[in-house]
Amino acid sequence: MTRTTALHAAVALSGLHKAYGDVHAVDGVDLVIAPGEVVALLGPNGAGKSTTVDVLLGLTAPDRGEASVFGLTPREAVVSGTVGAMLQNGSLLDDATVAEAVGLVAALHRAPLPVAEALARADVADLANRRCTKLSGGQKQRVRFALALVCDPDLLVLDEPTVAMDVETRRQFWRGMREYTDSGRTVLFATHYLEEAQEFADRVVLMRSGRVVADGSVAEVRATVSGRTLRAVVPGAPVADLEALPGVRAVEVRGDGVELACADSDAALRALLARWPAAHDVEITAVGLEDAFLALTAPEEAR
Repeated sequence: MTRTTALHAAVALSGLHKAYGDVHAVDGVDLVIAPGEVVALLGPNGAGKSTTVDVLLGLTAPDRGEASVFGLTPREAVVSGTVGAMLQNGSLLDDATVAEAVGLVAALHRAPLPVAEALARADVADLANRRCTKLSGGQKQRVRFALALVCDPDLLVLDEPTVAMDVETRRQFWRGMREYTDSGRTVLFATHYLEEAQEFADRVVLMRSGRVVADGSVAEVRATVSGRTLRAVVPGAPVADLEALPGVRAVEVRGDGVELACADSDAALRALLARWPAAHDVEITAVGLEDAFLALTAPEEAR
């Protein structure tokens, strides 16, 4: 898949390395994000996502390598308001109202959004006069979103943005994000909700052990993991017999329903129907993003 060159990139990371003692948190990351892309950064705990984001935001310096945001250093990008960040554990001023907290951040930038507009975009206008200490977990996340938006950034970096939000609030959040990205803005978000990455990201970047192990659209990432899943209702089929079918790598049985992870689903299906002609409700699907995530981010010894 052709990528934007670093010269015209919203984000350009080249040869990033960052170690903490013997732990190589980031081990040679190269990543280029085009203006207007919505990119999901995925990986298990300890994959290097947070350290990569910290370098991008100028919160830590790499041991080796370079990082730029729209041609600026990370620090220059943050100071100029080119990048806004919504960090999962970002603190709020407990004694300040929501409007006061957003106004304080707005005052740090040369050309911020009006506070009322930032509150409206983050869907927290109704909380403007509430003190931050009185907010629920989901409300705090939405206020952090307003804090990230108020500088009117060209790049928005989100760390687990919908943690503590209920289902409906998450939907409202992503509707607002669609409006934001429709204006051509760039978004990089880290999430553990794989369905969010599948639904909202133009591109998925998977990290493991400090390295990028997959990079592409959801379809491209899924295609890197071979195999298909065969599901069917097969009354009374012993697990051992199912495991012995040609082309089958793994078996999961729930009542009369079976799920077969297949290297060759055609061979498995022919053998299944020959052995159990009463099998029904047969479904064959490609590997999902979750399956690809688990396969690509598993430790080397488990692969």
